[in-house]
Amino acid sequence: MRLIELFILAVGLSMDAFAVSVCKGLSVRTLKMRHILLCGVWFGGFQALMPLIGWALGIRFQSLITNVDHWIAFILLCVIGVNMIREAGDEESVDSAGDFSPKTMLAMAVATSIDALAVGVTFAFLDVNIVPAVSFIGVVTFLCAGAGVKIGQVFGLRFKAGAERFGGLVLIAIGLKILIEHLFFGG
Repeated sequence: MRLIELFILAVGLSMDAFAVSVCKGLSVRTLKMRHILLCGVWFGGFQALMPLIGWALGIRFQSLITNVDHWIAFILLCVIGVNMIREAGDEESVDSAGDFSPKTMLAMAVATSIDALAVGVTFAFLDVNIVPAVSFIGVVTFLCAGAGVKIGQVFGLRFKAGAERFGGLVLIAIGLKILIEHLFFGG
C-alpha cells in the first residue's frame, strides 16, 4: 500500500472521530488545549490500536481465506462505508458531547474505531507494513480529532454529517480499488 493510499484511508477512518470531536468542541465554552489533546489521544490511540488487533486476527486466519481475501476486503470496506454514510447526521453523538471523563472518552474512542478493526483485518491480506501504517493512521486521526474540536467550537454541527459521508465514500472507493486491482490486474 502506497503512502497516498494509506493517507486517504487514514483520513476516511478518522472522519467518525472528527465528527464526534466537532460535537465535543460544541460543548465547551472555553476551549483549552486539554480538550484538543484528550480527543486527539483517545481517538488517535484507538484508531492505531484497532487495526493492529484486526491485522493480528487476519494474519491468524490468512491461510484459510487467501483465495477470497480481496472479496473480504471489498465487502468489509463497503459495509463500513455504507454504515458511515447511513449514520451521517445521527444526533446520538451529541448527547454526551460535554463529558470528557475517561469512561465517556473510552466508549466514544471504541465506537469510532470499530471500522478500523475491520480495516486491520484487510491489512493482513495486503502488502502493508503494519507498525508504520497503524502509527500513521493514529497520527492522522489525532490531528483530525484535534482540528474537529476547534472547528466544532468555531463552526458548530454544520460539517459533522458531511465529514461522515465523505469518510464512508472514501472507504467504499478503497474497497472498489482493491477488488478491481485483484480481478483485472492480478494485484
